Amino acid sequence: MTATEMKERLVGRALKRREDPKLITGHGNYLDDIKLPGMLHIALVRSPHAHAKIVSIDASKALAMPGVVAVFTGKDMLDINPMPAAWQAAGVKNYPVPPRALAVDKVALVGDPVAMVVAENRYIARDAADAVEVEYEPLPAVVDARKAVEPGAPQIHEAAPNNIVFEWECGNKAAADAAIASAEVVVKEEIINQRLIPTPMETRGSIARYDATTGEWTVWMTSQAPHVHRLLLTAFVFGVPETKLRCIAPNVGGGFGQKIFCYNDMAFTMWAARKLGRPVKFVEDRSENYKYSTHGRDHITEAELAGTRDGKITGLRVKTWANIGAYFSTVAAGIPTTLYGRIITGVYKIPAAYVHVTGAYTNTAMVDAYRGAGRPEASYLIERMVDRFAAEIGMDPAEVRRKNYIQPEDFPYDNGLGLLPYDSGNYEPALNKALEIAGYAEFRKQQAELRKQGRYLGIGISSYVEICGIAPSAWMGGQGWGAGLWESANVRVHLTGKVVVTTGSLPHGQGLETTFAQIVADELGVPYEDVEVQWGDTQGTPFGYGTYGSRSLAVGGVAIKRSVDKIKEKARKLAAHLLEANEADIVFENGRAYVKGSPDKGKTIGELAAAAAVAYNLPPGMEPFLDETSYYDPPNCTFPFGTHVCIVEVDPETGHVKLLRYIAVDDCGNQINPLIVEGQIHGGIAQGLAQALYEGAVYNEDGQLLTGTLMDYAVPTAAMVPHIETDHTVTPSPVNPLGVKGAGEAGTIASAQCVMNAIIDALAPFGVKHLQMPATPERIWRAIHGK
Repeated sequence: MTATEMKERLVGRALKRREDPKLITGHGNYLDDIKLPGMLHIALVRSPHAHAKIVSIDASKALAMPGVVAVFTGKDMLDINPMPAAWQAAGVKNYPVPPRALAVDKVALVGDPVAMVVAENRYIARDAADAVEVEYEPLPAVVDARKAVEPGAPQIHEAAPNNIVFEWECGNKAAADAAIASAEVVVKEEIINQRLIPTPMETRGSIARYDATTGEWTVWMTSQAPHVHRLLLTAFVFGVPETKLRCIAPNVGGGFGQKIFCYNDMAFTMWAARKLGRPVKFVEDRSENYKYSTHGRDHITEAELAGTRDGKITGLRVKTWANIGAYFSTVAAGIPTTLYGRIITGVYKIPAAYVHVTGAYTNTAMVDAYRGAGRPEASYLIERMVDRFAAEIGMDPAEVRRKNYIQPEDFPYDNGLGLLPYDSGNYEPALNKALEIAGYAEFRKQQAELRKQGRYLGIGISSYVEICGIAPSAWMGGQGWGAGLWESANVRVHLTGKVVVTTGSLPHGQGLETTFAQIVADELGVPYEDVEVQWGDTQGTPFGYGTYGSRSLAVGGVAIKRSVDKIKEKARKLAAHLLEANEADIVFENGRAYVKGSPDKGKTIGELAAAAAVAYNLPPGMEPFLDETSYYDPPNCTFPFGTHVCIVEVDPETGHVKLLRYIAVDDCGNQINPLIVEGQIHGGIAQGLAQALYEGAVYNEDGQLLTGTLMDYAVPTAAMVPHIETDHTVTPSPVNPLGVKGAGEAGTIASAQCVMNAIIDALAPFGVKHLQMPATPERIWRAIHGK
């Protein structure tokens, strides 16, 4: 890169992702690529029953097989604790029952592991697992969260009476009740946000190695938060100092939230490695991933929205049953409470709102964060109810939105639900731009004409806001999260002028190696290629809380910016000393520190780094080397927003939906790399429209997962995703010096209701007011024909 190109700002440029060539050519290093000398392999014996007592386990046949080293059960591992419940619902009694490394005495879902076989290779281990004989006493099961808390439902855990994990509320119940009782118009709806399976490209797993001479473990793991896993596993599961565990996250093939949490394989591989004195490896197959690793969503909600005939919303009352699954996953309680209930009013000024959430255990896979984590559920609910309200009063849904938006002068805005104030926003320009791109007014005319011809087109609008940059430690502590959520970064300028950044954030598809390098290269004025970003190893990176909640840039990126600012400040002081000038007269720009008014009299950052490293001539009291670390705890979250518009055509004879256009106008504040932002938006939209049209995890009444393979669970192909037209507005966040907000989850948070609103708009002539997701052809056909 030339000197001229260096002076052109990198932030804001659509650079291609630097990490992609390695990954797409097969040169990445994923967990299953790692092979250690003497490594053993684990296969699990899993329960075929959703709810049963374990009567006996006979491993004699397995142990007799050549190559089998050991078979262990849950009772062998009673010397370690269950996985921790790190985020409990704040202000109320919680009844957390997290999973153990292996089930003891009872199983609570199909796929619950009851024994593990350790063998010389994975094939022997799998064959031996089939030879373990387990006798069960089946018990009644329940899979529906609302039914699970009804009197007489099967009791899953003695520690959680009536299967209730928590009862939680926010808002003003009396005000909401009064608003609904006195309203001119009230619309009511049962809204189901169906269960989804994250389906990352790479399944999960762990490899553990133990050094008996030091009592230290090294664990390689598919993780979005290796520092958090190190803390939880040492402090809560094994009861050893944190320094006794090194966690390494190699390349991670997608996470979508599923790889945030502390799973039993992390514990049983560590336990087995210590017990057997050899490294051990476990990698789940796709079926195991579907049955046991966390799912997302699964809300049943009764919602009521009140307003006036002229379109003003006056009240909202919500009752939600949130399925937690068979056990309490790491942050399970925070998703349907803080990240859902507290932002249920979305982009609207609703003077009276109240939310009640019941978390319930069922005989299903654990439910925790899935891309968007609570925010998609909240956005779906309010956007569907706003459309229902608009239809009820006969007003255009775009006009209802305009009439109720929070206005720019209202920020920072308190929505009255116990949330931190929305930092900034300007919602109407995004709506106007999306409608203009869609040709909204002209479409409405064409729609009426086409209906006369027997063609049924519909247009859907979704205006959303989300909570991102999840971090402020004092606030998160009050929300029940058991630690801070700040982020860290170290920046070193070596004596050759090359820059190494180590971050507590962890990329798993977001392009952080690219965007972080853009920030540092811009700030220090060094070539982009000279910045190396390192991550994923708790031994080589400062403590960080990981990547989720669209927090990497707004928290992790700002930590990097702060470290770079410290480097620049030290460079100025050193330059002033070397140039025999006052520090106040030193300017740092384009990679040089020079005397104001004399740009020819200066030092490059490379020259200053070398001077700091050799330390021959430093100012009094200055430490050698340009090496700085920052821990950034922001004062607030960030609140990205936008409006999406979808146009569909529905065939009334078959119920088939054709996606004609999809327009996304998003505002994530300042953009570091527009190409990466657009990619994140595309991926999120694909997952949201998949929920609207295709995906849904289905259990039968006995707790058997009927969608347990990719033959049964409908993940869309590229051919099923339409061309996506993107645009943006820019409302910088005042919370951080980069003015960024976050973009990784926006597409998912906006899209499901956008598609559903379009479908229901298309079906209006048939009297259809609401449909549950996914809007399959059969479900649409039945709605059209009153069945």
